[in-house]
Amino acid sequence: MKKITTMQKIKYKNFNPKIKEECGVFGISNNNDASALTALGLHALQHRGQEGCGIVSFDGDQYHSEKRFGLVGDNFNKEKVLKNLTGKYAIGHNRYSTTGGTTLRNIQPFFADTNAGGISISHNGNLTNAIKLRSKLVKEGAIFYTTSDTETIVQLIAKSKRTKTMDKIVEALFQIQGGYALVMLTQKKLIGVRDPFGIRPLVIGKLKNSYVLASETCALDIIGAKYLREVENGEIVLIEDDKIESIKPFPKQKVRPCVFEYIYFSRPDSVLNGKTAYEYRKNLGIELAKEDDVEGDVVVPVPDSGNAAALGYSQQNRKNFELGLIRNHYVGRTFIEPSQKIRSLGVKLKLNPNKTSIKDKKIILVDDSLVRGTTSYKIVKMLYDSGAKEVHVRIASPEIRYPDFYGVDTPTKKELLAANKNNDEICKYIGAKSLKYLSIEGLYKAIGFERRNNNYPQLTDHYFTGDYPVKPIDNLGDDKITQLSLLSTGSNN
Repeated sequence: MKKITTMQKIKYKNFNPKIKEECGVFGISNNNDASALTALGLHALQHRGQEGCGIVSFDGDQYHSEKRFGLVGDNFNKEKVLKNLTGKYAIGHNRYSTTGGTTLRNIQPFFADTNAGGISISHNGNLTNAIKLRSKLVKEGAIFYTTSDTETIVQLIAKSKRTKTMDKIVEALFQIQGGYALVMLTQKKLIGVRDPFGIRPLVIGKLKNSYVLASETCALDIIGAKYLREVENGEIVLIEDDKIESIKPFPKQKVRPCVFEYIYFSRPDSVLNGKTAYEYRKNLGIELAKEDDVEGDVVVPVPDSGNAAALGYSQQNRKNFELGLIRNHYVGRTFIEPSQKIRSLGVKLKLNPNKTSIKDKKIILVDDSLVRGTTSYKIVKMLYDSGAKEVHVRIASPEIRYPDFYGVDTPTKKELLAANKNNDEICKYIGAKSLKYLSIEGLYKAIGFERRNNNYPQLTDHYFTGDYPVKPIDNLGDDKITQLSLLSTGSNN
């Protein structure tokens, strides 16, 4: 395997008050431009992770790897980098760390040599039994190079005594638990895997004689690939040259995709279950408006995540839609470490009021979710400081009361505002005139599923209900565990 190219780590502050996305995965088979197309696919999935990116290719004889800190466009835009990634097969990964530290060695795809040949893995999600498995493997003599839970999968495959690569993979998959989508590259096959509940997304596309695997359909669009279907929950797809086959080794479960893919994570133009995420988000706003009776002059979204819901709300209640907040899209990364005085500007680094649309108006402020409430407080105050007469906050999802363990960076339960305060207390905390969330029933109606009906799939909605499809074996208690605490025994430097 080629030596991984490194670069100097750049420190930066990333303003993101939301629940953070997971990661993005991509893979392509049987294409002379495999690495370049993988870079394009990762570029389309950049919203799913901005800490680091990597590509591994296979040329029929050797694996080649390039990994970088930062954005895809900043690192895989040079011909000499892509020239190092020769071969007709490639997989890639955009990283947002939910376990392990921000180090080059934690950037995927990971690679391992086994007695059946080399294998490379990209992983979106989190294992809920990673600490238990890791401890067992270490006791058996395994040496871990990273602090990522993904390496647990690699180690399980490498230590399997099975002789065939696919048998090794299946044996490893039966030992892991959690929410995951995997794209793997062996010496013969491109492989896609989705967890038994289908919590994390994975889709299949076709580009002439090449098959493509990706976290979202927007990654297919950018390279001109045709969307075929989702990888089913509990399915393993095996791609060799221009042929594809499927196996389903797991006990059958009802599909439960992550509700936040519909609410926030997926790019608005990505297709989920036959509709774009944008359409679902407009429907969330429509249902929110049906449940609301507040008097207001204008509907203002918190950009960009609240745009579609605010538009649906305004159309349903026939109220004017205004861009009362303007977003600076270039604040995500700075090449200097800002001083405390600069950091204290907080939300103004990213959002600025459009004062002529706000002054003397009763504002209905629409956002997709409310997590800690600190940013909502700053936005509400900003609107009042700009002359708003009233600010009514409307949230196009239910109250987030429970943390996540499947690859999404949420605060602990004690940090989640709705887990510790009632509606009136939250409203007072953020300084709004009134506050209303979308009901859980309205959420399911907007997305088109019927909640807990045997004829329809139930979403993974534990953020709101506490109903976890896979119990976190590594759970140390709500007051102790977070996504970032998993595997925290490793170095974070």
